[in-house]
Amino acid sequence: MPAEPRRDWRETFAVYRQPPVITMLFLGFSAGLPFLLVFSTLTAWLRSEGVEVAAIGFFSWIGILYSIKFFWAPVVDRLPLPLLTRGLGQRRGWILFGQLLIITGLAGLAFSDPLTALTPVVVLALLVAFGSATQDIAIDAFRIESAPDEVQAANAATYMIGYRIGLVMAGAVALYIADFVSWTAAYLAMAGLVSVGVITVLLRPEPEKRIARHTHEREQRVQDYLLANEHHSDLRRRIMAWLIGAVVCPFVDFFSRYGRVALALLVLIGIYRISDISMAAMANPLYLDLGFSLSQIGTITNVYGVVMTITGGLVGGLMVTRYGIPRMLVVGAALTAVTNLLFAVLATIGAEVAMLVVTISADNLSNGFASTILIAFMSSLTSRAYTATQYALFSSLMTLPGKFVSGFSGVAVEAWGYPWFFIAIGIAGVPAVLLAAWYAWGRTRDNTEPPHAVPRETG
Repeated sequence: MPAEPRRDWRETFAVYRQPPVITMLFLGFSAGLPFLLVFSTLTAWLRSEGVEVAAIGFFSWIGILYSIKFFWAPVVDRLPLPLLTRGLGQRRGWILFGQLLIITGLAGLAFSDPLTALTPVVVLALLVAFGSATQDIAIDAFRIESAPDEVQAANAATYMIGYRIGLVMAGAVALYIADFVSWTAAYLAMAGLVSVGVITVLLRPEPEKRIARHTHEREQRVQDYLLANEHHSDLRRRIMAWLIGAVVCPFVDFFSRYGRVALALLVLIGIYRISDISMAAMANPLYLDLGFSLSQIGTITNVYGVVMTITGGLVGGLMVTRYGIPRMLVVGAALTAVTNLLFAVLATIGAEVAMLVVTISADNLSNGFASTILIAFMSSLTSRAYTATQYALFSSLMTLPGKFVSGFSGVAVEAWGYPWFFIAIGIAGVPAVLLAAWYAWGRTRDNTEPPHAVPRETG
């Protein structure tokens, strides 16, 4: 494989001044903002209002919507929305639709009382999560289609920075507002911040849709299917053609390219972050039960912690460039599992700010590192002909097992206590380490392409 051309520093930094790259900073913010508001910030609200820990644990299942978004990704990819698609285009129309759902759900949560009526909180949180996951699908497609290949890395970098800023607002700032004003004010303020993404969608143009050659070939097969089945009703033939082109072809493409190891790759994606996702719902309850204040939690976990996550992500990017994905997959999986043990130590020691800082430093650095490695790994598996649907499948699998296990986290804490819960979660990360090591060993034997290469397709 020929070496990639090297750029000087002026060319490197100039890419970050391009409009599509700057756009992803604001869309990243829009994507990151809702996540904690139906996850850790929501659990902090519920616990501070006196909701039982066991009930809080089941709330983490709301996040499963993010993990099953591949089910409706083909709809977002191809189905036009009345009025919105005509006025804004396919990508911007669906992004705005998701944002409107988020605003509605957050405003409703602001006026809910979880202690007296928990069911409306569940319904509204599900609405926010569905709108957020739908927005994510459309933004991923917008990101890929709005810039050429050589700008995609810069797009991803600014997207992640915006995403982390959104997490800070939904985590630290929301907790500050709740601590000094009220939870109603906090959620109303977050609903107002969704306008950042709305304005961005209204100002930026719809990206140009480029169809790859392999997509045309598969679409021709769909046309052949229609011609060969003229005896069926027109509606039936249209539905079957849509399902083949939008749903079947992306899966056929993936399994045809990776053959027997395809399932193993999907399992690796699914369990890679199982340790940190499974324990996340119990992090804020742990801090509160140990006696940390909301302001301390907000400052250390959601401000300082985000800085550590970004740092870990930057280090992960450098390590992938230097050593490739396979070996760094093993390192990331091992760090994620081991750093969970620090939470067991924190739970044993008690409300020591220094230990909280050490725990958050190690955990967020490892999470940022592992997340960057996993995104690079998933991108390397994705075909540009079916980017939206395949990447939605990968990103959904990335969180699904951990989200499911986390639903029982509250019950496990009540049965075992915090220290043994976090020890068990750390052990749960061992299979990911072993599977990543298997993948790295296999790629070492078969080094026919760079370990961080992304499959290319000509248009």
